[in-house]
Amino acid sequence: MDQLDAFDEAMREFDSRVRLVERGQWDLGTPCAEWSVRDLVNHVTGEHLWAPFLFDGATLEDVGDRFDGDVLGNHAADTWARAAAASREAFHAPGALDRRVHTSMGLIPAADYAWQMIGDLAVHGWDLARGIDVNDRIDPQLAQTLYDYMSPHVQSWQGSGVFAAPVEVPDDAPAQDRLVALLGRRP
Repeated sequence: MDQLDAFDEAMREFDSRVRLVERGQWDLGTPCAEWSVRDLVNHVTGEHLWAPFLFDGATLEDVGDRFDGDVLGNHAADTWARAAAASREAFHAPGALDRRVHTSMGLIPAADYAWQMIGDLAVHGWDLARGIDVNDRIDPQLAQTLYDYMSPHVQSWQGSGVFAAPVEVPDDAPAQDRLVALLGRRP
């Protein structure tokens, strides 16, 4: 699956689930043990607020703490939609994925940053679906593409606090189950 197609599919899936969150569901738990539905959407929204700045060459210091804390305000779904639109535009800008961006891991290729964001959208979309009890299906091609990309990297990410330890699943499990298990979730 092409990287921008993967980004768009993961974004579409996450977005569709944010739009399904009902008023009384924002405080529900998610598979991310310390995060409620609102915390999870806030996290992903915050990451997508950063993206346009990073693609424009900003450093972490340039952005500072402007996206710390609650970025959702009183209209969470609308805030998410605005952040997602600006992020999508930044990812799709001509030559964007050929750049380098500043991240907490240093200056990295934008294509690597994009895969991290795609994985975050897809897996947190699954988390969100589980939290609000809706269909948690990740597009099978997207799940396989992400599993293939992430599996060689997971061991080096362990201990960083980004993901829990992988959960064992059968080798013949569907790509979605292998992906979420790789990132510490129980399918």
